[in-house]
Amino acid sequence: MTLLTTALFAATAAFVALSVVIVYRIVRGPTMQDRVIAVNAVGTNTVVVIALIGAATDDPGVLDIALVYALLNFLMSIAISKFTVERGGVM
Repeated sequence: MTLLTTALFAATAAFVALSVVIVYRIVRGPTMQDRVIAVNAVGTNTVVVIALIGAATDDPGVLDIALVYALLNFLMSIAISKFTVERGGVM
């Protein structure tokens, strides 16, 4: 295992740890907007983790998965925001 691969896996572990911390805001967020932003942040961190794993394993196919997940994360964020506005949760 090279130094670059080790560094990429370490960065992956750091992003996973950050996502675990953000889950606290999803569960305990005082407002719905806090929860939507936290879910979006976890989705973005997931895209970064998938891309880092793809770079560490030198597998370009994994980057396609990261791109598709990024698009799904964007659509999910829009859908949750629309649901929140229609429900009257925006202050």
